[in-house]
Amino acid sequence: MEVKIGVQHTPREIVLESGLSAADVESAVADALGGKAQLLSLTDEKGRKVLVPADRIAYVEIGEPTARRVGFGAL
Repeated sequence: MEVKIGVQHTPREIVLESGLSAADVESAVADALGGKAQLLSLTDEKGRKVLVPADRIAYVEIGEPTARRVGFGAL
């Protein structure tokens, strides 16, 4: 699932593909914004970890889960 994170005072957003469910991502964001964690920590599908300071999060957009496409045709 695609997750977009807007960071304050930064012109670009962070975009990552996460293997987590929407509920898990939402829970991690809620913990960071609620003060339970200093950082929002998410891991993408390639195993890279993204850390964003909780006080710098502008917005988080959680996308729909996408199925992997197979083949070369454009649909």
